[in-house]
Amino acid sequence: MSQARQPVLTVEQEEFLIIRSAALGFASGDFNLLEHDHDWPQLLYAISGAMTVCAGTTSWLLPAGKAVLIPGLCRHSIRMWGDVSMRTLYLSPVLDSSPLRNPDCRVLTVSPLLRELILRVIELAALDCRVPEHQRLAGVVLDEIGRAEVTPLQLPLPSEARAIKVAQDVLAAPSEPVLLDELARRHGVGRRTLERIFRAETGMSFGMWQQKARLLYSVRALTESRPVTEAAFDAGYAGVSAYIAAFKRTFGCTPGRL
Repeated sequence: MSQARQPVLTVEQEEFLIIRSAALGFASGDFNLLEHDHDWPQLLYAISGAMTVCAGTTSWLLPAGKAVLIPGLCRHSIRMWGDVSMRTLYLSPVLDSSPLRNPDCRVLTVSPLLRELILRVIELAALDCRVPEHQRLAGVVLDEIGRAEVTPLQLPLPSEARAIKVAQDVLAAPSEPVLLDELARRHGVGRRTLERIFRAETGMSFGMWQQKARLLYSVRALTESRPVTEAAFDAGYAGVSAYIAAFKRTFGCTPGRL
């Protein structure tokens, strides 16, 4: 893990800060940040690589070019995929903005302007409310977060102990063709019981849930500019046309549009 060099903040500044920032990089290979939280809402932006953010009974895929807005005090964990370069803004609770009042995590499409604003705050390390330019910059950051398009890259998770272990097995290797019967035997639970739990707690059959997990996994290939055929293979599809059709049904847009 490496950290980008940033200006050093002073203790005297602390009580006046309205946005803090962090710039981190993670080398290729799986890397996990265990469950934690922050007092301030967090805008987590992926410059490269991809991340899976889990909070409560939902997970979100965060490919390059997207950001996830995480409410303050929301317990969450992060799994890295590939070479990840992340940029994070921590937004003070004193900032009054409707996006920050939303209690749910959500994935946002980062506009070119929002990207440059994030990078500018990273250069400054933090915004100080006593500096007029910083106050104006913070206002534009909040405006752009409010305008950002929400992308449906979330996956509900079951909360029942055996079902969540099955879900975690799938998410650990989404492209592996593991059948429900095998997963049920592995975790000592009946197939029909698992089906019932997934329908009740995620609103989807296990088959539909697993399909969405694989489609989300395939987004990583798309953001790395790999061929759609590779993304289709990652999602468990032998043909591109079937993959594109399933992707559009699930996310409301084609892989190319995303």
